[in-house]
Amino acid sequence: MSESAAAPSFDQFTGTDGYIVSAPLVEAVNCSIALERPLLIKGEPGTGKTLLAQHVSEGLGLPMESWHIKSTSKANEGLYVYDTLQRLNDARFGEGNVSDVRHYIKMGPIGRVFSAPNRHVLLIDEIDKADLEFPNDILRELDEMRFTVMETGDEVVARERPVMIITSNNEKELPDAFLRRCVFHFIEFPDVPLMRRIVDVHHPNLDATLLDQVLIKFYWLRGQNELRKKPSTSELIDWIAALRRSGMSAGRIEDHIPFLGSLLKNEQDTEALQGYAESGGSMPNQWSDLGPKYNQ
Repeated sequence: MSESAAAPSFDQFTGTDGYIVSAPLVEAVNCSIALERPLLIKGEPGTGKTLLAQHVSEGLGLPMESWHIKSTSKANEGLYVYDTLQRLNDARFGEGNVSDVRHYIKMGPIGRVFSAPNRHVLLIDEIDKADLEFPNDILRELDEMRFTVMETGDEVVARERPVMIITSNNEKELPDAFLRRCVFHFIEFPDVPLMRRIVDVHHPNLDATLLDQVLIKFYWLRGQNELRKKPSTSELIDWIAALRRSGMSAGRIEDHIPFLGSLLKNEQDTEALQGYAESGGSMPNQWSDLGPKYNQ
């Protein structure tokens, strides 16, 4: 059999019914799989970075492990944790096999993926929340797909290289050495046609007139420079859910934005919008009100 015939198809991921992806994002996922490099995904909050890993897992038919990074996360926790406290308690109370150190070694998300008999999708979520050295601290293990449990000398070696997806909200710059080992993709905020497709996944058969009014208000809000936090896609989906459950019609949202708290999440932004209304500002109710960029 020729090498080209034996090689897997490049286009292994094509999206799923529950997650609308752009063509560049599909290309980035498949490039990452083909090169066996981590896929680093950046983008503003609420653009579906974390959800991508779940749908890559679904689309490829692979199980998934997640490591959600916190400000206190340490690199070694992703590999394994030696539960010294449990061992001391067992020794104190005469429970457990304290002579077997392996009994107290608990694998972390990376350790579980490396130990698994089959290939996994590994999500390392919001890596920029950790300290600056965190990405460098996991470089070697992710490169070599192996690590040693220091307390036992056991080596954990991955049977298959996982599909790795790493997300960042751009809170911190990541080290160059780490970036060199990744395939990078920035999720652009969806334009109106793509957003219509995304909304249709979550709210199928939504009244077209209502959808137009919703999107006009949403993109208008995102264009207001006074807002400290612009509403995200996930907040749009929640807002539509509130409108539908309340029975709100398109006509009732032409001149105001109900359930504002589902879109704006701090008092400065809500006060800015109230000040706009009190000063005689009018709400847009047609695409032309947003300027030529949004002519539909």
